[in-house]
Amino acid sequence: MVIRLLFSPPPAEPGAAPALRWRPLRRVLIWLRWLALRFLALMVGLVMVYALINPPTTWTIVSEAAAPREWVDIEDVAPVMRRSVVAAEDANFCLHWGFDMVEIRKVVASGSSRGASTLTQQTAKNVFLWQGRSWTRKALETAFTPMIEAFWSKRRILEVYLNVAEFGPGVFGIQAAARDYFGTTPDRLTPVQAARLAAVLPAPKTRSPRASTRSRAIADGAATIARDGRADCF
Repeated sequence: MVIRLLFSPPPAEPGAAPALRWRPLRRVLIWLRWLALRFLALMVGLVMVYALINPPTTWTIVSEAAAPREWVDIEDVAPVMRRSVVAAEDANFCLHWGFDMVEIRKVVASGSSRGASTLTQQTAKNVFLWQGRSWTRKALETAFTPMIEAFWSKRRILEVYLNVAEFGPGVFGIQAAARDYFGTTPDRLTPVQAARLAAVLPAPKTRSPRASTRSRAIADGAATIARDGRADCF
């Protein structure tokens, strides 16, 4: 009995076993936090770089572009084209911080399956992410959106969007769209042409820039936001 007491290990302190058990999990959590912070820093860095430097390409352009894409400064895009895109895709573009809560509430209240994606969200998806629907992509888009709003001006967001948006199968950017569909340049687009190009969005693979009820409504919307001040930010 005495021998057993002499050679038996000392009793464990209360809580010692649980601490040993949780130590590997703690290390994993520390590593995950480290990776998450580095990934977040990378996202912020990319957004800040593209605030000053034009994105050279995107995943979608690399995989689907049928013709070379030329960058066009927003000053060289007809004002009516800018207004038409905003009227078609995000009439409250100048009023929100990346998420249009008014439209989101309307969609939720109606139970509709249509989206309430803003131009900023679409720019985040087009520049940094991939097409298609998935929770992973949507979560990343939601993270990128406020970063873009924080570091880019509204004018810059619209400029980037116009240069990376798809206006038809393999047709990316407003320069290619103006040239391929109307044989002109972005600064010479007429109100009718601008409305027809904007009407292609956001389904460029199934729509074409021809006269339609949608294009006429977009032309009216572009004139409306010019009058009521919702085009002042770009």
